[in-house]
Amino acid sequence: MPPRRPKLPNIILFGIDSLRRDHMSLYGYHRLTTPHIDRFARGATVFENTISAHIPTTSAYASMLTGMDVFTTQVVALRHKGPLRPEVSTLAEILRAEGYNTSCVGFSGNPSSRGFDNYLDYAGWGSWNEGRSPKAENLNAVAIPELERLAKARAPFFLFLRHMDPHAPYLPPAPFERIFYHGNETDKRNKSMQPVMAFKPFRDFFASWMPPGITDKDYVIAQYDGAIAYMDAAIQRIFTALEAMNLVEDTIVVINGDHGETLYDHECYFDHHGLYEPTLIVPLIIRYPGKVPAGLRVSGYNRHQDLVPTLLELAGIRRDDITFDGRSLMQLVRGEVASFDAEMYITECTWMRKHGWRTPEWKLIIALEPDFHFKPEIELYNLIQDPGENHNLAEEMPDVVAWLRGRMDAYIARREAETGLPNPIHHQGDWHGKEGVGPFTSSQQAYDTLHIGDPAQAAKLQSRSRE
Repeated sequence: MPPRRPKLPNIILFGIDSLRRDHMSLYGYHRLTTPHIDRFARGATVFENTISAHIPTTSAYASMLTGMDVFTTQVVALRHKGPLRPEVSTLAEILRAEGYNTSCVGFSGNPSSRGFDNYLDYAGWGSWNEGRSPKAENLNAVAIPELERLAKARAPFFLFLRHMDPHAPYLPPAPFERIFYHGNETDKRNKSMQPVMAFKPFRDFFASWMPPGITDKDYVIAQYDGAIAYMDAAIQRIFTALEAMNLVEDTIVVINGDHGETLYDHECYFDHHGLYEPTLIVPLIIRYPGKVPAGLRVSGYNRHQDLVPTLLELAGIRRDDITFDGRSLMQLVRGEVASFDAEMYITECTWMRKHGWRTPEWKLIIALEPDFHFKPEIELYNLIQDPGENHNLAEEMPDVVAWLRGRMDAYIARREAETGLPNPIHHQGDWHGKEGVGPFTSSQQAYDTLHIGDPAQAAKLQSRSRE
């Protein structure tokens, strides 16, 4: 008789939308935003330099859930048209072929969500008129019964949970809405929100969920931090459910962010566009008792594409027919290598279309068409001397720009040759969702064209602030 196959572990993947690594107490933030995840991490391995190389959500999850980069997936834009390439297998498809029951909560309809047995949704949005938004509790109301159902089956399970806290709108329920703020958010002497509300493309969206008459940016940042703390408390319910079902020892649990968030940074107010550090660096924690060390912190660089090969190695699943672009993170955990590629190609196709090259010291950003923030075509930052990316050195150091651009272009040419596919950042058509417009020819055109939010609703809320 053939040898009996070891029992396959369950897998739970928390994909947390818009979570800044540097706003988690786990990673040194001064506010205690993630006490439950902090405790969870004491039994897990924490990765300190995980990069979301392809912004935003659609392209980031495409890498996270396939083990492939943007050249292989061809998914680079938020508003990707069409399905994921049929030649690319998703994690759900791979695990289902191994006998897993697979369920997806809050992520139906995305190109990389293909292959799950079950799709469940929950209310993950909100507005000021609707009141405080219990997104994470709405997720739990769906996820915990599904976890109980999966646990009763004889087969192993893969449960993917997409959290919409702390994604905007930042409307955490009490007491989290004021846990980090004790001032007057409508103090007329405070002018910090004036540039935010003057940004025409987003101001109607902001007015739909921010308090009428808001003047203090620190209140909004505190709402973001409160949403993280609220989500953290809700996630603890799932940790507790795993303990109650005696599933902890048999379950790989992953907490990963799709991308970060720009708060009051670089004029990319309270959103997640731009190739700056707050958007690129994301949290990653993996717990699997007995297989992944407890309390270890790994400083080596890695990317979303490394997650799927890691999970398959931990589960003991071999797929020799798939050549992943990523590598198993267990090589870093075991100390076999100190870091994966420290230089990397980065892309963004959200509200702007840009790409660039990041090294531990340098960040090069090149705009492929004018952006709605009126930023220069080329940006260069020294990440060691200027970690806040406040001093653009492109004009002062054209030799560094040329050197980094040469390395980026050589990498693009190599990946195009290896995949036989073009760089998708150059072939997105109406990536901005405005059919027939094509690439923007000026920043003013982009500024005048792009818009989110309901102007009528915004006008009502703004008038209320003046009553």
